[in-house]
Order: sequence, then structure tokens, then C-alpha cells
Amino acid sequence: MYESNRSLTAIRVTNVAKAGISFGTALAITISWSLNKSVLWAIVHGFLSWIYVIYYVLKYPAGT
Repeated sequence: MYESNRSLTAIRVTNVAKAGISFGTALAITISWSLNKSVLWAIVHGFLSWIYVIYYVLKYPAGT
């Protein structure tokens, strides 16, 4: 039973990680498109994912 719970936990962690990566990519593409209106830059920023999102937050703070 302990092994069963452990493997279920591993599956949940994997699913959460996949969801986080997908959301980060979608967020980066959305931000990029709203700023640049360029498919090429949206693809590049999608590959960078969370790195681009963090860069955007630091460069363009809310309210400016």
C-alpha cells in the first residue's frame, strides 16, 4: 500500500509540473504577442517560457 501511494504521488507531481510548464509557455506567448504582434517573437518567447515571464515582470512593473 505504501508503494501504491508513493507512485500516485509521483504521478501527481509529474502532472503538476507539466501543467506549470504549459501555463508558463502560454503566458509567455500571450505577453509577447501583446507587446510585439510578431509570431516569430511569440515562438521564441514561448521556448523561453518562465524566463521571459520573469523578465517581463521585472522590466515592466505593474502600474507603469
